[in-house]
Amino acid sequence: MKKITKGQTATRSMTVTAAHVKTFAELSGDYNPLHFDEEFTAGTKFGKLVAQGGLTTGLLHALVAMDLPGPGTVFLSQNWKFTAPVYIGDTITAEAEVLSVHASKPVTQLGIVIKRQDGETVLEGEAWCYTFTPKTS
Repeated sequence: MKKITKGQTATRSMTVTAAHVKTFAELSGDYNPLHFDEEFTAGTKFGKLVAQGGLTTGLLHALVAMDLPGPGTVFLSQNWKFTAPVYIGDTITAEAEVLSVHASKPVTQLGIVIKRQDGETVLEGEAWCYTFTPKTS
């Protein structure tokens, strides 16, 4: 397992597709018309179909579990806010920065930001994570 230190960063990107939105709805039951009904969404401030927030935050789950802190990591808590919509077709990039590392436990505090391809921040906040390691015999 790699040593986690304050200031480390990692990023992960994905392009959100209509198939992602459909699959997320099938898994979660979130069939909000904002995600599927173009006529409905045209009459809102969004103007076009938006992705479920769970797709946006799902990118963070992958980032934490696979990149930083990495395999074996789970969220203990999250405190973030959505600051702009993610539209179908957007490429979003999540970045995590290590803000602190607990001195005696595998606990890490992360600063979190997700931006669209145009540079606009769509989510920001922080999270606390715990990294499990296999028991050795």
